Amino acid sequence: MDGAGSPDGPLVVGLDLGGTKILGTAIDPSHAGADAVAEIRTPTPSGTDDVLDALAATASALRDEVRARTGRDVRAVGLGLPGLVDRAGTFVYGPNLPGVVGVAIGAEVGERLGLPVVVDNDATCAAWGEHERGAARGRNHSLLVTLGTGIGGGLTVKGEILRGAYGFAGEPGHMVVDPTGPECPCGRRGCWERYASGWGLGNLARMAVLDGRTPPDAAHLGAAGGDVDAIRGEHVVAAARDGDPAATAVLDEFADWLGLGLANLVNVLDSEIVVIGGGVSGDADLFIDRTRRRVRSLTLGGVEGRHRVPIVPARLAGRAGAVGAALLAALRT
Repeated sequence: MDGAGSPDGPLVVGLDLGGTKILGTAIDPSHAGADAVAEIRTPTPSGTDDVLDALAATASALRDEVRARTGRDVRAVGLGLPGLVDRAGTFVYGPNLPGVVGVAIGAEVGERLGLPVVVDNDATCAAWGEHERGAARGRNHSLLVTLGTGIGGGLTVKGEILRGAYGFAGEPGHMVVDPTGPECPCGRRGCWERYASGWGLGNLARMAVLDGRTPPDAAHLGAAGGDVDAIRGEHVVAAARDGDPAATAVLDEFADWLGLGLANLVNVLDSEIVVIGGGVSGDADLFIDRTRRRVRSLTLGGVEGRHRVPIVPARLAGRAGAVGAALLAALRT
């Protein structure tokens, strides 16, 4: 473990609420690294009350484990939530948590735990985690894009999180890149996350089959049992790693869509660095070079000598949201 932390000071817990799982981590905020003192994963239930209970139970279990292992306590909890979180800490809307709308999740979980609870958007938490302990450390103007079921984003400007007027900044996944494209859970069509997320990768593969661009012996189609509707992004990744040309062609298309959206963001934000996080980032070696070339070709002045923006995988990987939530809780309490 790197850095020097207090041997007996209180710890903080960060919870990253996803559509399928809750990742909880307990860290020492005075420590220079991001090592977990304890970590728990639990399934995400359905329904507002069940989600609130699951968040509180996960934090409580971490608190008990920390006490048992170290004799230390937890002073605060940070929550990263997948959707719009206003400045009062209310979860306003999230397409991947249907039915959980207008809920003061921080206050509800805090009441269950008897601890201060800080709430923010999950990708904003991940951006802060990478800024403080990961790939964007030392960069004042950074952009984090998380590629999972959808696409999230978080921004730092002058070393601070950019939240916007109402707290909703950093939703690049819902930029429309093709108004005639597939329907998005948000209700619109052709959002960027329909092309450049984990779901988007699977959909590109499904469309390639339906359009006749994929041969019947393609490995990713075979992995799905020959059922076009069953093709998922992980099938494409596995086939591409085995050298299947049809899967590689789908990943090239994915890389181009990812690069298109990133170039749009770089043109607007002029970020110092772009960090790619989320579950898909674990396979970034399959597409990141092509994405970099695409961004360079589409960024204003990119070919003519504009400073090339580094595009790098997240250092904290899938832990960035939980670590960032914990660090935000330490910062604000």
